[in-house]
Amino acid sequence: MAMDIETARRRLLDLRAEVLADLARAEADTAPVKLDQDSVGRLSRIDAMQMQEMALAAKQRRRTEIDRIDAALRRVDTDDFGYCAQCGDAIADARLETAPFITTCIQCASV
Repeated sequence: MAMDIETARRRLLDLRAEVLADLARAEADTAPVKLDQDSVGRLSRIDAMQMQEMALAAKQRRRTEIDRIDAALRRVDTDDFGYCAQCGDAIADARLETAPFITTCIQCASV
């Protein structure tokens, strides 16, 4: 594994900060849709509710991504980072550079 542990830790922490910033920016998008028939028509309200549902789904994906990053940071701390959780082989550097929170090598991921 050519990616050293400190580089991996920095990349994971930077990625975590980016995801948290995205989560904070999107917080207003998940606010309840107000029922105000005078200013918003029925179709506009339905559209707003649909946008809210999409924002909630995106928020959940970001939280899942934070969980994956936190798990990768724990693997960094226990020297398990960069090794496949299934077979124990080293994960390719290119794979880790693309997704440093990944837990499997390409062979195990394709099974």
